[in-house]
Amino acid sequence: MSDKNLPWKNQKEAYRESLYYLKGRMDGQIRSLKTPWLKFNDATTDGLEWHSMTVIGGRPGAGKTLLKDQIIREIFVLNPEEKFRVLEFQLEMVGRTSAIRQYSSVIGKSYKYLCSAEGTLSNVDLKLCAEYAKQRANDPIDIVEEAPTVHEFVDIVTKYMNAHAEKNDEGRYVYVNTIVTLDHSLLLKKSSYEKDKMEVLYNFGEACTDLKRKFPIHFIILSQLNRNIDNPERAEEGKIGNYILTSDIMGADALLQHADLVVGLNRPGLMRIRYYGPDRYIIEDDNILVMHFLKCRNGDTRMSFFRAQYDKMRIIETATPAQQEKRINTYK
Repeated sequence: MSDKNLPWKNQKEAYRESLYYLKGRMDGQIRSLKTPWLKFNDATTDGLEWHSMTVIGGRPGAGKTLLKDQIIREIFVLNPEEKFRVLEFQLEMVGRTSAIRQYSSVIGKSYKYLCSAEGTLSNVDLKLCAEYAKQRANDPIDIVEEAPTVHEFVDIVTKYMNAHAEKNDEGRYVYVNTIVTLDHSLLLKKSSYEKDKMEVLYNFGEACTDLKRKFPIHFIILSQLNRNIDNPERAEEGKIGNYILTSDIMGADALLQHADLVVGLNRPGLMRIRYYGPDRYIIEDDNILVMHFLKCRNGDTRMSFFRAQYDKMRIIETATPAQQEKRINTYK
C-alpha cells in the first residue's frame, strides 16, 4: 500500500510542519491577522490564525454582529501585506443592511439618520457613503444570503476555495487564505436526516473541523446563549452567575470541542447589573461590553472590557472598571 493511502503519518512529519511554521512566523512570512483591538490580539496568538475557528456567543443586543462586522470592515486595512478573502454567510440581515451599518461607522452618523428616519440624509453624507462604497467595492468579500444545510454549507465553502485557488511560482494551484463567517449558527437549515437543531450543530462543528484542516480558513461563528442566562438569579449583582460560562453557549457540547477560540460577549447593562460578578466591577455605562475569553487553544483565558458605540457601529477598548470595595465580615 502506498504511504499516501495510509490513515496515519509518522510523527517526524508533524515536527517538520511545526518547524516550517515556526520559521515562517519568525521570518514574518506567516502571520496572524490583526483585529481592531490590542486586547483581543493579546488574548490570542497575536490575532486570528488560519486553520482555526472562533465562536462568539452572546445575548441578542450584546454586540455579536457588531464585533464580527468591525473585524471584517477593518481587517484589510490592519493587514495590508496579507492576501486573503472573506466569505460571509449573512443569514440574519441582508447585505444592504450590513453595508449601511458600515457607512454609519465610517462617517459617524446613526443608521436611522442614514435611512432618513432622523431628519433627511444630506447630499454631502450620501456622497461620503458613495465614496466609501467605491473604495471598498474591490475588497475580495463575497456574501451568501440563503440559509444552507450543513451539507450545502460544506459544498459552498469547498467550491469557493477551489474557485479562488491560484497558481504559485511552481505552477501548482494553492488555496487562498479565507475568513468564513456565519452570523448565527441556529439559522442553518435542518436536513431531512437530522432530527433537530442540536444534531445540526453537531454536524456543523464536525464539518468546520474537516474544512479548517483541509483549507487555510478561519471561521468566525456567532451563537446565541442558552435560555438559563436570563434566569433572575443570573442578574443578582456581584455573583458568579453574572459571568458567561462555556456551558452558556448554545450547543456548547456541539461547537466548543471544535473551536480554537471561544468568546462570551456580555453587556451587563442589559440586565441592569451595576456590580459585575464576584469581582464587583462597577458598571457605570450601559454600553460597556465584557469579552470573556473562555477557551484560547493557543492563548490565554481572561476577561477584557470594551465599550460599544452603537450610534457609530463601533466597539472600542476601555479601561478595566474600578471594583466596589469588598464587604468586610465583621462576625468573629
